[in-house]
Amino acid sequence: MKRSKDITPPLLFNTAAVGREPLSVGEALTRAGQVADFCAANAARIDEDGAVPIEEFRRLAAAGLLAVPLDASLGGAGLGVSPGRTLALLSVLEQVGRGNLAVGRIYEGHVNALQLIQIFGSREQQSACAAAVHGGKIYNVWNTEDEDGTKIVPLPGDRYRLEGAKTFASGTGLVERPIIGAARPDGGWQMVIVPMELYTGRVDPDWWQPLGMRASASFKVDFSGIELGEDALLGVRGDYLRQPWLTAGVVRFAAVQLGGAAALLDCTREHLRNRGWQEHPYQRERMARAAIAVEGGRLWLQGAAERIDRWLDNPAGPAGGEGLVAYANMVRTAVEAACQEVVQLAAKSVGARCLLRPHPVERIVRDLTLYLRQPAPDAALAQLGTYVIEQNAPIQALWHDGRH
Repeated sequence: MKRSKDITPPLLFNTAAVGREPLSVGEALTRAGQVADFCAANAARIDEDGAVPIEEFRRLAAAGLLAVPLDASLGGAGLGVSPGRTLALLSVLEQVGRGNLAVGRIYEGHVNALQLIQIFGSREQQSACAAAVHGGKIYNVWNTEDEDGTKIVPLPGDRYRLEGAKTFASGTGLVERPIIGAARPDGGWQMVIVPMELYTGRVDPDWWQPLGMRASASFKVDFSGIELGEDALLGVRGDYLRQPWLTAGVVRFAAVQLGGAAALLDCTREHLRNRGWQEHPYQRERMARAAIAVEGGRLWLQGAAERIDRWLDNPAGPAGGEGLVAYANMVRTAVEAACQEVVQLAAKSVGARCLLRPHPVERIVRDLTLYLRQPAPDAALAQLGTYVIEQNAPIQALWHDGRH
């Protein structure tokens, strides 16, 4: 019999104490680095089944980093939603991933949810979201499900009942406003914002027994029986799947993953110094190759940020559409390859010790190995290949229009 878990979210931050003064980009990056340092120092302590990174998110809230993805009109810094602010968002995500990939996974989902509400939500939903985030509440997107699926059942009086469960519900016990996808009776896919204070269902923490990312608390959550009003519906059916938003968002988790690879390189370098192996020529070669991989990943993220910013500035222009989707799939694939190379180089550099706890390399390798398993990698490559084959422009002109 599956055990249930109390998922009443803790009060992460005193709502009266959370300021609404938006952070500058420099302040956001500095504070993200400071929170990441704490996350890294505390990562081993919460690397256990059922752990929830409460203190990490308390500090993210206190630093104002929960609100930076909000537009300036909503009291945020506009990271990821205003032109010219995409790279700053990716840099914040990379920093949080450097601190702890499990924390980065939950935080990236929070960013995703805030973007969806600002794109597809009503003015009332956006205002309610901003007030909740400034009060320390955490959002997320829980879309993965088992074969039985999640459904939304219409009731009289513009009411709806949810049926079914979500899996990989990262941040269970922290997230207070998940956005879940549910099938409508007509087959359409509808986003729903669920206030977790209404939750009376069952959580299955035993479902989550992973190799890595243990502290991400990605449990199975059964939403059956929850009744909601019209104001809980986000956008219209099919909005979640709209392009290029759906695929362009993969660069967010790529940034978190790259932060994990950078942390792995840092830990490996420290290990070599502590062992006195830094003069060995093969170790130098491995560190060089790992540094090239991480820096290459950062350049890919910069390229993605430039193209997303162009699209945000002019959604109807040539920077959007299928080409942006293809570029995002290219970035996702390249960053995954860079991270995999760093994992292999770290394992060769450290040796068998990288498989022994409590060595930090062992934990980061486990976390990164699991986090890199994002869905549909073959489909991403297929879309990219199809785009390249079908275009008539020269290859060097597919994603470059002469601007630098």
